[in-house]
Amino acid sequence: MFDKLQQAFWKALTPDLVPDEVQVAADPVAGLSAQIVTALGGVDNLKSQQPVALTRVRVALHDAARVDRQALSVAGVAGVMPLGDGVLHLITGLRAQG
Repeated sequence: MFDKLQQAFWKALTPDLVPDEVQVAADPVAGLSAQIVTALGGVDNLKSQQPVALTRVRVALHDAARVDRQALSVAGVAGVMPLGDGVLHLITGLRAQG
């Protein structure tokens, strides 16, 4: 009970940064350019993606070793933050909104 209340509190303060409990796998290509999808290892390597805050996109990958960081840079991604378990935050700037 306390955990749900605490999560609701932080979700209200930072709605872009606290993920919902149930995360449905999104269409992996929606909102990502073809260059970025290719640099991430292709559509079959993506589990899910979702915009986070105004400047980042969180992607979950099957195999993070297939990511081509140089190609991401060429595609316009300013930086990559690995979070573990195949999850990356792509720093994209204001283009992360949609």
